[in-house]
Amino acid sequence: MRDKVLGYWTLAWVGLIGNIIALPIIALIVSYGPPLKVANITLAISVGWPAAIVGIVSASALLAEKKWGITLTLVSLSMIISGTAPYSIFRLVALKDIFGIGGFTLMSSLFGILALIYWCNPKHRRSIRL
Repeated sequence: MRDKVLGYWTLAWVGLIGNIIALPIIALIVSYGPPLKVANITLAISVGWPAAIVGIVSASALLAEKKWGITLTLVSLSMIISGTAPYSIFRLVALKDIFGIGGFTLMSSLFGILALIYWCNPKHRRSIRL
């Protein structure tokens, strides 16, 4: 019998929908404006879109109850945190952008850290899934 893990299905659906929505949002941020235009394009191509695509695949695997979905989710969240945390800190320091893109990326990196802590729970790996 499976262990009941609180929030598994909710966070899997939120991850799938959030990563699908992230693709056009990243494109919007790239075309946002001149401050840090090169950094926006570089991070979108190298980290943003790949992390969102890996997130879509991992959320789909979680919904299909594949064990490797948890591992892929940890990889996707690590990619998100490694891209958004330094970018948001630099944007906050250089542009004082707390209520704009800098604040938005800081909140997304904090939510990514919380999600990473949740998915590192050993109960996910002990449950009987395909």
